[in-house]
Amino acid sequence: MPASAAHVVSVNLGRAVPMDIDGRRVLTAIGKHAVAEAVPVAALGLRGDEQADPSVHGGIAKALYAYPVEHYAFWQTVRAQARAAAPGEPLAHGVMGENLSIAGCLEDQLWIGDRLRLPGCVLAVSEPRIPCFKFNAAMGFAQAGKLMAQSGYCGAYLAVIEPGQVRAGDAIELIAGPREVNLRELFRARMGRR
Repeated sequence: MPASAAHVVSVNLGRAVPMDIDGRRVLTAIGKHAVAEAVPVAALGLRGDEQADPSVHGGIAKALYAYPVEHYAFWQTVRAQARAAAPGEPLAHGVMGENLSIAGCLEDQLWIGDRLRLPGCVLAVSEPRIPCFKFNAAMGFAQAGKLMAQSGYCGAYLAVIEPGQVRAGDAIELIAGPREVNLRELFRARMGRR
């Protein structure tokens, strides 16, 4: 597969666990880890993955979360600057809370309603991810959400159109939807209202 071809780099799963954040104990499943095997995809997401707060994560419209690995270098740099990580410390796939670490599909190339056809399933871009306090905790510094808002590096929530399975290395074919609302533009509009 050519380096520029869109594809799934990693499939990541997580369980909801308690975590102390800002002096309170909360349940979170932001800590995802990569798996090597193919994972079944159903209408509500990946088998073996959990969401701690279904009011803001999961459901039909947000069954999966995909994040471009092209942004990892940015996060490595800002985490080192914030002293949340050593300079050059690599980020593990899934650290952003994403189910799919992807390459070749950036936010400004995605529109609400676009479909991502993989060999084993079809997914649709439904909305951008809005960062919360759990994202700041996962990244290790309080300004992470603000930097996501400024950079526009939000990733995409995906709905499942055709269930099946997904695995690392799967090619992604982008099928254009109505092309009325760009993912990054919608993210910036939503973040501007906060």
